[in-house]
Amino acid sequence: KRYPPEWFHDLDAATPKMELADVPICETWAGMEELAEAGLAKAIGVSNFTCQSLMDLMKYAKIKPAVNQVELHPYLTQENLVRYCREADIVVTGFSPLGAA
Repeated sequence: KRYPPEWFHDLDAATPKMELADVPICETWAGMEELAEAGLAKAIGVSNFTCQSLMDLMKYAKIKPAVNQVELHPYLTQENLVRYCREADIVVTGFSPLGAA
């Protein structure tokens, strides 16, 4: 009917809307750490984190993020972020939009 159904608060509403939960990153990260500690995830990481976001995360993380997935291509090299991740031993995975003007 709708995909993914769990995104909608009321599936039977005429115009279903997503309800966003205001959950701090520290709580989300703690939940991901629990999954890793339970053996349900081999590694946990982040996406689109800046240097400052990573520094903040590292202040309370028990498990360091294994990877940071960011937009990375010849027109957006993000040299400072890549350098910081290298120094912090966080793998950078780059993505690039295809067909963008």
